[in-house]
Amino acid sequence: MDINFVIEKFALVTILFAISLVIAMYSTYAERKVAAFLQDRLGPDRAGPFGILQPLADGLKMFMKEEIIPSNASKWLFMVGPGLAMLCACIGTAVIPWGQDLTINGRAVPLQVTDINVGVLYLFGVVSLGVYGVMIGGWASNNKYSLLSAIRAASQNISYEVAMGLSIIALLLMTNTLSLKEIVAQQHGWHWNVLYQPLGFIIFMVCSFAETNRAPFDLPECETELIGGYHTEYSSMKLGFYLFAEYINMFVSSAVMATLYFGGYNYPWMDTVAAHVSPNVAALIGTGVLFIKIFAFIFFFMWVRWTIPRFRYDQLMNLGWKTLIPLAIANIIITGIVIAVVNKF
Repeated sequence: MDINFVIEKFALVTILFAISLVIAMYSTYAERKVAAFLQDRLGPDRAGPFGILQPLADGLKMFMKEEIIPSNASKWLFMVGPGLAMLCACIGTAVIPWGQDLTINGRAVPLQVTDINVGVLYLFGVVSLGVYGVMIGGWASNNKYSLLSAIRAASQNISYEVAMGLSIIALLLMTNTLSLKEIVAQQHGWHWNVLYQPLGFIIFMVCSFAETNRAPFDLPECETELIGGYHTEYSSMKLGFYLFAEYINMFVSSAVMATLYFGGYNYPWMDTVAAHVSPNVAALIGTGVLFIKIFAFIFFFMWVRWTIPRFRYDQLMNLGWKTLIPLAIANIIITGIVIAVVNKF
């Protein structure tokens, strides 16, 4: 095996892991600042200039707090739950193309951990596994509120994964590929998929809110009904892992939406820019554009949380089964008819 290949992949994985943790950490700061802005408050402003060190203070507090395991809990599963949630959240970044290839010492270095030809299926597999961390943690806590939260999370994820999968089928009919790198390559310049699949994007985005347990679909963590939900009995960094996993899931969901529907690292007039700079600089500009799109989606996640009230559970399930799934099926039929007509003429 080529040692340079191993070093490149190890470096990319390490950088992506660090970026995921930093973004998750400072998403907690951004969440509180966005909430403060929408509620005409200041938000964190004590730890460092403008409260910029608040996430570090919160992380230190998490590490220093006493770790408590309930006496009646299933000890090993209680510890496995947060780790599994964190693992499934992080591995979703492996198939996302973060930019065009860099040229280092005459070698083309792709800014993607792996370009598998079933990248979309891989993402859905990771998403479906993530709920196991919540289910195991809720059940192992031996707490009725945590157990009810785990049941809610499982049924919510199953319901909205169906609509999410159907919304993607219409996109795959257009692109004829499951590779995320090829899907991004087809959106060169302004040819973003959201222009051709607006309904599919809306369905996918709504399902992303439900899959990440974000408001107004945060029924598994509903404080007014379930105290804290599946992590009621957790403390110290086990609780921190669950909270970090939620924000990393939000980051990955934003990256997936930007990749599938908003061109990924593509942007208007990118060929003109590339003609005036070196290939590596052009690739890094594309990566910067992708992260701008991701941060815009993260802001939207936060804006919705502090704007729209939480759904009732029956409203949540009705929206998934009676509205989103029929709309997704209709979108597949319409897309198929349009493609057939275009190919015929």
